[in-house]
Amino acid sequence: MLLAACGKEGGDKPAAQPSAPVSLERIAADAKGFNVGSTMSARVVYVFFDAQCPHCAALWEAAKPLKPQARFVWIPVGLLGDKSVAQGAAILAAADPVASMEQNEASVRQQQGGIAAMGVADAQKQAVRQNTQLLTAFGFGGVPTIIGKNAQSGELVTIDGAVPTAELAQKLGLTSPG
Repeated sequence: MLLAACGKEGGDKPAAQPSAPVSLERIAADAKGFNVGSTMSARVVYVFFDAQCPHCAALWEAAKPLKPQARFVWIPVGLLGDKSVAQGAAILAAADPVASMEQNEASVRQQQGGIAAMGVADAQKQAVRQNTQLLTAFGFGGVPTIIGKNAQSGELVTIDGAVPTAELAQKLGLTSPG
């Protein structure tokens, strides 16, 4: 069951035609994000998220039980506007990005708009813009977007939108908790 996803500003435009094939190697090399979960895990799951997206906040919670089985790399993008870019940059620049993300997602879930993001360096904002360009180059127009390999089959997996924990585990070939 697909819960939902947030799309680009400006309505219901279809996703752009991809200008590049989805590549885990390119994401690893070009995206700027932060790690959550088992940092030594060979299983890496990339999650493109927007700091203003309530569906991304739902996925943040759904992914938590799977942290012992994989390293999740959360990559902020700015699909939903300038506030998204500033908040994503603030999360990247934080001394503890996981704590900053936790605070932001709790605020978004409570419909309070996310964290304050004043005085964020232009370099961090540029990193979020480059992450956004990478996401759209792959042809994705919404968040959250999850990209990884199935732990059992080794096949590339892309998931558009937030999904419940059990479905996320199944699609990624991980063991569903509980």
